[in-house]
Amino acid sequence: MIHDVTSLNGMVTAPHHLAAQAGLSILRDGGNAVEATVAVAATLAVVYPHMTGIGGDGFWLIAEPDGRMHAIDACGAAARSADLGLYAGLDTIPWRGPLAANTVAGTVSGWAAALSGSGGSMPPARLLRDAILYAERGVPVTRGGAAISAAKSEELRDLPGAWASIFEPDGKPLNEGDILRQPLLAGALTLLARDGFGSFYDGPLARMIEADLKAMGSPVTGQDLRLHAATRPDPLHVPVSGATLYNTAPPTQGVASLLILALFDRLAAAEAEGFDHIHGLVEATKQAFLFRDDHVGDLAHMTVDPQRWLDDAAGLDAMAVRIDPRTALPWPRPASAGDTCWFGAADRDGRVVSCIQSTYFEYGSGIVLPGTGITWQNRGSSFRLAETGWNALKPGRKPFHTLNPAMARFDDGRVMAYGTMGGEGQPQTQAAIFSRYAHYGVPLQEAITRPRWLLGKTWGDASTSLKIEDRFPPALYEQLVAAGHQVELLDPFTATMGHAGAIVRHPSGVLEGATDPRSDGAVAAW
Repeated sequence: MIHDVTSLNGMVTAPHHLAAQAGLSILRDGGNAVEATVAVAATLAVVYPHMTGIGGDGFWLIAEPDGRMHAIDACGAAARSADLGLYAGLDTIPWRGPLAANTVAGTVSGWAAALSGSGGSMPPARLLRDAILYAERGVPVTRGGAAISAAKSEELRDLPGAWASIFEPDGKPLNEGDILRQPLLAGALTLLARDGFGSFYDGPLARMIEADLKAMGSPVTGQDLRLHAATRPDPLHVPVSGATLYNTAPPTQGVASLLILALFDRLAAAEAEGFDHIHGLVEATKQAFLFRDDHVGDLAHMTVDPQRWLDDAAGLDAMAVRIDPRTALPWPRPASAGDTCWFGAADRDGRVVSCIQSTYFEYGSGIVLPGTGITWQNRGSSFRLAETGWNALKPGRKPFHTLNPAMARFDDGRVMAYGTMGGEGQPQTQAAIFSRYAHYGVPLQEAITRPRWLLGKTWGDASTSLKIEDRFPPALYEQLVAAGHQVELLDPFTATMGHAGAIVRHPSGVLEGATDPRSDGAVAAW
């Protein structure tokens, strides 16, 4: 698909078509964009369990019809008993298993926070209807889902919990087209529908979760669940030519996404996909990541105010001056992993939502709770086992997050929600999509479909090369190599570049949407 989808009454974009349709059904039944987004989020937890789930975290940006922009941080903190003593004798926190399941899952609290004050009236049972149906009756496994399950089988099948019985019911990974059924997860969602979203943290479902986590050996307790609450930090924002960009505050890397585009706005790049465009964004990415890696984590433990940094035009000018327009900065920095789902929705009243949620690695910690079928995240495995410093493990501390949903308000009245999955690739893909659409007038769907690039690591690849889809002109690769970039060509359309999406609401009320051909997604509209 290379054309944009347009409509007037409502729109949803998601990386799985069933999730997009679930959101659209809410809009058709009179729900608003926030309610539609919750339905999408719940359905993705069922149909894309390798990428996201109710055992993970989430972040929201919501643009209201009256012009307000607000954010929701649904990030869970480290358990009260998750201290250095718990990991005595280890150099790092394990990526898989009970000790990796060391933070509270915040996703469902984000749903509740978003719905509070949204003006919606649909009950949880309606919002979760499709998700429960797909969990009970099953869904066909996608090609990407089958490939990930096969690749991760060896490291996950022997972990405690229900992973193997759900995802390998016959003792082997499910193939593309096989039916994935999750009756335990259907039961958990049914309890949420009956008792409300708060019951995930305090109620019958919470007690089931508590018992399972304890039996599995996770440090997360019922008290940790009860103490959790989503928060509403002010969105970060920065002006660029013709628009104001928004993203979420730390512990997300939202400031890095904003810095890339703010720095690029100060560079000269006349042609889309030309050397100056690609090189400029890659070098802006390096400067943004240097800042991120030195400063960004739990906001309560940071020594730098990210919004003040974004407000300092002279400081941004100085950062931009460090970018050599002809030569690449050497890039030995390690990168962050993680797999994610971004999705967006817009309603006819003018409300636009940008949302992202994740369990971090594919299937998170690999701990699937045997009573509820919930896959628990391993976001806390990113903590450093150190007394002090960046992202050091502390009870009650929030881990650094690659997740970050993006939004833009154009000076001409357009509102754009956009984002992607893909760890390190998220800020880079956001920059590619926005710059193509906003700076060069590339149509929205084409801006997503065109070839992309990624500096560093994603989807389990540890190299820090500049990975590029092999659809650019060969001369561009030669220019990038001559400038000092370590270029690595990938397949023309590769999931390494993430699953992006976007919605633009025009002042006329026209909605324009796009989805990523690299995903199983769709734009659903009416």
